[in-house]
Amino acid sequence: MRFRHRAVAGFATLLLPLAGLVGLASPAQPATAKSATDAVVAPGPSTKVNLGYFIEWGIYGRNYNVKNLVTSGSAEKVTHINYAFGNVVDGKCAIGDSWADYEKPFTADQSVNGQDDTADQPLKGNFNQLRQLKAKYPDIKILWSFGGWTWSGGFTEAAKDPAAFAQSCYDLVEDPRWADVFDGIDLDWEYPNACGLTCDTSGATAIRDMMKAMRAEFGWQNLVTAAVTADASDGGKIEAAEYAGAAKYLNWYNVMTYDFFGAWAANGPTAPHSPLTSYKGIPAQGFNSAAAIAKYKEAGVPANKLLLGIGFYGRGWTGVTQDAPGGTATGPAAGTWEAGFEDYKVLEASCPATGTIAGTAYAHCGSDWWSYDTPATVLGKMSWAKKQGLGGAFFWEFSGDTSNGELVKAIDSGLR
Repeated sequence: MRFRHRAVAGFATLLLPLAGLVGLASPAQPATAKSATDAVVAPGPSTKVNLGYFIEWGIYGRNYNVKNLVTSGSAEKVTHINYAFGNVVDGKCAIGDSWADYEKPFTADQSVNGQDDTADQPLKGNFNQLRQLKAKYPDIKILWSFGGWTWSGGFTEAAKDPAAFAQSCYDLVEDPRWADVFDGIDLDWEYPNACGLTCDTSGATAIRDMMKAMRAEFGWQNLVTAAVTADASDGGKIEAAEYAGAAKYLNWYNVMTYDFFGAWAANGPTAPHSPLTSYKGIPAQGFNSAAAIAKYKEAGVPANKLLLGIGFYGRGWTGVTQDAPGGTATGPAAGTWEAGFEDYKVLEASCPATGTIAGTAYAHCGSDWWSYDTPATVLGKMSWAKKQGLGGAFFWEFSGDTSNGELVKAIDSGLR
């Protein structure tokens, strides 16, 4: 199964002490509480977040294991990890891949602790490796992310009974076999009251009602977050749902400020898939990071509850003769995992950047044209994010980075 990220009323606020979870301001409320009240607004992060997605299927063809977070040095730099993805089926949270999640035995050379999994141990798979990672790096917080591009269709049914959905998610995330692994939940609904792989017509308030139910179920001791669209066009996806109302119950939003443009427009025009700002000749207005962040702020989402998204990959075309953006093409460039898509770790060597535009990089090599972020453009984006007062940044996803974690380190350095 193929997964992909694509981004195309007031309640009284209490002053909350900066204590509790690392990077999170915790409200003065018992940690055992499993209820949210309208009188309390969930706090945003109190320190900058550097969050990365770890994909469960990466252990297969990509051969990218949790141990790689250690050997690359990335585990020392991130604050949070989103484990992707759990499924949403029949209105409930569900396991995505049981073999990868908790059944696959890892050998000593693959394991964080350097020991073989045994046949009779109660928990194996990625969950056990994440447990070992937390033992080694106890400050890292891990969230289980549900949905994603391929599995977002289940949210429509879930929205019919938010309380029951939240209960199912809590029961799964807090399953006694792995409850110690996770520090909360992330919902990646693409997209509420709008179209992604499928179309949703749950209504503008569905996202707010769902997040309210999640906070009521998960309480204040857990993180509750969501990945959200970056479509800031007039009448676009940000306008389709009540994101400001939902933000009251969330710790932050991961704004998917990437995949604005790509070779799904096979003949071009070529354009960077993750522009920070607009530029002369951009194919669509409102399709850039600055516009998305501004639109969420204008809607009433606090800046520190917005994380800027970075893609650890490029999107590209072939049949291109023009170096600058705006050229014509004959189709998507060849890629390791899918046409028009390639990891940064491949592109930085095979097609080095030849220019920058709108705060990101592009490369023209032979007849191929790619756009992607480099350590230098990541540093620029992090500087911008700090000036905007954002809560930090997140990225999709670890396995696209170099073996020494160049991009993760750039995010960390840029947020300091």
